[in-house]
Amino acid sequence: MKWSGYKNLEEINEHDNAELDLLKKRIFFAGLVILFFATIIVGRLWFLQIHKGDEYRNRAENNRVRMREVAAPRGIIKDRMGREMVTNRPSFNVVLVREDSNNIDELLKKLATALDLDISVLWEKLRDAGNKPRHIPVRLLEDVDWETLAYVENHNQEFPGIRIEIIPARVYHYDNLAAHVIGYLGEISKKELAARDTAIYTGGDLIGKMGLERLHEVDLRGEKGSSSSEVNARGFEQQLLKNVEPLPGNEIQLTLDAELQKVAEDLMTAEGKAGAVVVMEVKTGRMLVLASTPVLPIDQFVGGISHKNWNALLDNPKHPLINKVVQAMYPPASVYKMMTAMAGLAAGVIDKDTVIYCPGHFYFGKRRYHCWKRSGHGAVNLKRAIAESCDVYFYQVGLRVGVDMLAEMANKFGLGHKSGIEMEHEKNGLTPTKEWKKKKYKKKWQDGETLSVAIGQGFNLVTPIQACLMTATIANGGKQYHPQLIEKITDPDGKVLFQFEPVVLEELKDEKKFLPLIREGMEEVVQGRRGTARKVRIEGLTIGGKTGTAQVVRLKQYKHLKEEDIPYKFRDHAWFTCYAPAEDPEIAVTVLVEHGLHGGSVAGPVARAILESYFSERLELTAEAKANEEKGE
Repeated sequence: MKWSGYKNLEEINEHDNAELDLLKKRIFFAGLVILFFATIIVGRLWFLQIHKGDEYRNRAENNRVRMREVAAPRGIIKDRMGREMVTNRPSFNVVLVREDSNNIDELLKKLATALDLDISVLWEKLRDAGNKPRHIPVRLLEDVDWETLAYVENHNQEFPGIRIEIIPARVYHYDNLAAHVIGYLGEISKKELAARDTAIYTGGDLIGKMGLERLHEVDLRGEKGSSSSEVNARGFEQQLLKNVEPLPGNEIQLTLDAELQKVAEDLMTAEGKAGAVVVMEVKTGRMLVLASTPVLPIDQFVGGISHKNWNALLDNPKHPLINKVVQAMYPPASVYKMMTAMAGLAAGVIDKDTVIYCPGHFYFGKRRYHCWKRSGHGAVNLKRAIAESCDVYFYQVGLRVGVDMLAEMANKFGLGHKSGIEMEHEKNGLTPTKEWKKKKYKKKWQDGETLSVAIGQGFNLVTPIQACLMTATIANGGKQYHPQLIEKITDPDGKVLFQFEPVVLEELKDEKKFLPLIREGMEEVVQGRRGTARKVRIEGLTIGGKTGTAQVVRLKQYKHLKEEDIPYKFRDHAWFTCYAPAEDPEIAVTVLVEHGLHGGSVAGPVARAILESYFSERLELTAEAKANEEKGE
């Protein structure tokens, strides 16, 4: 029994050892598995908490804290007298925060029904948002009225994700006054956003699209603020955590006179005139009026112009989209004759006493060139030639000096090149030369073409601002000033960042001695018994000026029609340019009326009203003094 028991015990031990080895192996492999999964868990924890820690911390923070940008009020724009032309007001917009809404489709259906909107408009806004982060608000409805605002706020539980956004909106205190100068705002496009600093601009921001709003975007935009607030699980705000106030944009004071600008625009638009009015200080270069009509309807562009309104502007035959002050070019007509006279005097081919006989026409080659006065002016000297705008006189002066010298003189007075004023898409104008024609048309210049150029026709083209610069240069004694329209730029703390200073671009030298003769003729235009602008005359104010009638096209079928029966687009343009007071000129005024026919009778009265407004106090004192004198006081 003992041996048998020992044998059994040995077998048991061997069996236990095998079981123990198996158990050890199982424990070892189990440990490996545990270690493997523990390594994965630890690695995952490291990845989430260390490697991706900041990202998920920010996500968690964004779930709890809602960050919002606060738009900065744009800088105020004032006129030269400090009158506010453009300021700001609060605008209330309906926006959608997509991450706060679980069912956007159902939400938009309810919102469209509640606000009586077409749901397609709301979906289009969402599509335009593209790949913006879902916490960035999408603007659905802009500048809502108080009734809509109250409804959305009172029913906010029904519209998860819908919020009211408050941003500054522009207020144009003079409506569309100086619209081509000031410009307008619009939502930043994808192309503009790609070209801008993303630290400053985001989708949905308003940005200057035209005029000073665009050219001075950096000055006007200001710096955004921010606010952070704690929200609950449903996205509703619980408390404000932090608020950084935005910094307003810089204030811009213009050289423009809002009241004088209004006089000019009202006069032009009252009778539906299309054209431009330019007024500048002749001794500084300050621009007081820069009017282009028809005026641009800024209100239609706020929030985005409709296709219907845009097409209406495009199809308007009077072209309101064009800033006629700098973008439209016209034959200068008789306004150019001062340049022909200056060229003749500088070349020595005429003097103040040179007499040319005008029988009403001039033969050159086989062609007869008519004077505007078919009966002729008779014997004409320089003063009378300017006063009565005798074509025959200037035909012959032009031939004597040649087209190249005409162009050289015109360039010295600011014609044929950009003025450099801070306005968009300014045109050069054109002062033709022999070389220009050879390059342009591969043809030789014909002397007969000089006759047309000498009276401001032919290839000659100027912008209204160039004509005003020419007039100012004549008036001030030969200094061509850089035209400027910014008087001062000031930051929110009152620090002056820019201050106007006159800049002389060019000054006549030897030629300036002839300017008194030109001014003498221009004064006779208005003050003389037979001057072409007698209707512009103002008692108590001596004015020097020049009329012009720019031929648009000469068609035989309209030759015998009355002027009012000629189709609008074929009528001549009307010019009048002047300065006052003649004894010591202060301002120059240039008026161009498209298809207005006659400068003296159509453009002249506009200039007259502007002069009366500008010199109103002086004229009142003169009239009072005269009345007292008559009473014997």
